[in-house]
Order: sequence, then structure tokens, then C-alpha cells
Amino acid sequence: MSNKTFLSLHGGIYLVFALALFFVPGLMWPMYGVAINDQYAYFLSQHTSIFLGGIAAVSLMLRDIEPGKVAKKLLTALVITNMLGVVITVYAGVKGIFVGFGWSDPAFFTLLSVLSYLQLKKQ
Repeated sequence: MSNKTFLSLHGGIYLVFALALFFVPGLMWPMYGVAINDQYAYFLSQHTSIFLGGIAAVSLMLRDIEPGKVAKKLLTALVITNMLGVVITVYAGVKGIFVGFGWSDPAFFTLLSVLSYLQLKKQ
């Protein structure tokens, strides 16, 4: 797939999650087995959306990037970001923090890691 298509898809996915965790954390987190039981947990969810939204912005703003050195660095950073997502969400599942739908997160980050890696290899 082209960089434009890949980065549009990648940025769109991150944007959806950023908006959901900002506007409806009380709906989202319980599906993962995490309680939003006070104002601090609510705020931390909104705080997390800063980073998800930032990744979305970088992906979407750079979606017209041409294959080359800079594209390789961007895609390498996305591979690293998504792999961190795999490690952290597997940890949450193993520790019993994420239950139920929460096990979809490691699968989600693994898929994005693989797609990012495959896109990187095309550069």
C-alpha cells in the first residue's frame, strides 16, 4: 500500500481512539476491564489521548511523504511505538489489569506493528 494510504489508515485509527478516550472514557475503559471510578482516572484517560492524538497528527500530517530516508525514520518510529503498545498491553493482560475486550489491544498493536514493519520494508 502507498505511504499515503498507510499513514491515513494509521492516523485514522489512532484518532478514533484518542477521541474515544477523551470524550467517553467511562464507556471505553470498562470494556477492557478497567474502572473509571474517580476524577483522576477520568483525567488520566484524557491525558492518554494527548499521545494518541499526537501520533494521529504526525501520521496524518505526513501522509504525503515520499519513500526515502525520512519516511524510513517515520515508519521506524511507528514500529517502535506500536511494539511498545504490544509489550505494555500484553503486560496489562498478564497482570489481570486488562480483561474481556482488553485482550484485543495486544492483537491490535501487533497488527499495527506488522503493518508498519511491512510498510517500512517497502521504503
